[in-house]
Amino acid sequence: MTQVADTPAELVADKRGTFVRNRELLLNLIRKELKVKYKNSALGFLWSLMNPLLYLVVFSLVLVEFLRQQIPEYHFYLLSGLLAWNFFSQVLPATSRSIVDNSSLVTKVYFRREVLPLAAVGAGGVHFLLQFAVLYGAMLVFNHQHYWDAGMFLLPLSVVTLLLLLVGFGLILACINVYYRDVQHLLDIGLLAWFWLTPIVYSSTVATGRFWTFYLLNPMTPVVLGLQRALYSRVSFIQDGRTIPVLPDAPVVWYAERLGYVALMAIVVIGIGLWTFRRLDGRLAEEL
Repeated sequence: MTQVADTPAELVADKRGTFVRNRELLLNLIRKELKVKYKNSALGFLWSLMNPLLYLVVFSLVLVEFLRQQIPEYHFYLLSGLLAWNFFSQVLPATSRSIVDNSSLVTKVYFRREVLPLAAVGAGGVHFLLQFAVLYGAMLVFNHQHYWDAGMFLLPLSVVTLLLLLVGFGLILACINVYYRDVQHLLDIGLLAWFWLTPIVYSSTVATGRFWTFYLLNPMTPVVLGLQRALYSRVSFIQDGRTIPVLPDAPVVWYAERLGYVALMAIVVIGIGLWTFRRLDGRLAEEL
């Protein structure tokens, strides 16, 4: 018979024990995700760099050579936004499948199911750090004119906002996908459209007027703009005596405010996701 903790000290100790167990489980699941993905692979983590490099080659060739994209140092502009999008587009489907893919574990052992989508986010974070290291190394090698101004504060703010988005969406999608398996397939299609609605391969300044307001409703737009402002740095450039805009010519505070709105929205979504787990937790194993 399980002894019930009835004093404040025992309750605190029980909560700490539960937290430690969940933290250890989370770390073990992250390691498992990484090992399974690159099992029997000779290149290992190097494969995580192939996706952004392929995007870089294809889009640079098509947009710069064939469509005459005029953004200077376009490859750095592209990779600044692509860094966030790869993290988002690879982790979101993984979180949606996290409970289904670990059905054997869910049906045999009881634990906090929220750990599964969080593990998918953690594993994706490792790949994000690798890709960020490659991007920053390339900026140093090719002597990209990076400006160490107030815009650098947007880098951690953008990353934290992106993590909150992934946790919030991941919690909800992981639960819903248990009941409706079409979610993971619809998500793949939706991400394709979402990519082109986000200013990654083109300048955000193409949107004007009412469309710009609608454009900012895309939660990934402020995240991508924040990373581009922090890493690419250049807001505009001079060509043939004309000033050509690349990023919104606004103070760093303007970028930070938009990221703040998205972060607040993501926190609300996280709350909804946790509530969803609590309502459905007892039936997840039955559905699997």
